[in-house]
Amino acid sequence: MSILRAENVSYRYEKTENYVLEHVNAEFEKGKLYILTGKSGAGKSTFLSLLSGLDRVNEGRILYKDRDLSKMNLDRYRASEIGVIFQSYNLLKNCSAVENILLSERISRGKKGDRKQVYELLKRLGISEETAERKVMHISGGEQQRVCIARALSHSPEIVMADEPTGNLDEANSCEIMRIFRRLAHEEGRCVIVISHTEKMWSYGDEIYTIGGKKVKAPKGS
Repeated sequence: MSILRAENVSYRYEKTENYVLEHVNAEFEKGKLYILTGKSGAGKSTFLSLLSGLDRVNEGRILYKDRDLSKMNLDRYRASEIGVIFQSYNLLKNCSAVENILLSERISRGKKGDRKQVYELLKRLGISEETAERKVMHISGGEQQRVCIARALSHSPEIVMADEPTGNLDEANSCEIMRIFRRLAHEEGRCVIVISHTEKMWSYGDEIYTIGGKKVKAPKGS
């Protein structure tokens, strides 16, 4: 059963005539890792923005647990139901990994996070307590990306979305990040949606949606 669904979704930017996405249909379930791919400019990031409630569809609808996003409190949806990871890390460089996550908790959810819980979360993602206390400007790109994943997971969302999370990483770190996403889906039962243009990364996905030609093609294996 799908936790998130796009039904006949179309979208165009304000003051433009051409649609970026047109009549898109897609379903996403818990326990699976989905790969969104397609040529540059095909609308991958736009589609993720619509799924995450950062933008609203022009036509059609997006349903979370059969509830129309257009009728939901989107701030609450983003703060509690989903975790979003952007290609640009958006980390505070002069703060430590732990501080970045605690500040995110305070700003987006209005609560003081538990430092010990953040340590445990980072440890699950391969970040030691010593590394967690370093300013993020002094840790590697792969470690910064893991901090971003931890930040997205800090409120235990059922859905995790990532926009080109391996775009700035070498192959070894890229593969490790994709293995983390696969574990989040297969071992923790989350719905994980990842944009990737790198074919080597597609093998980690359970299903692949190709965005292009103004439509989302059927996933692999259907």
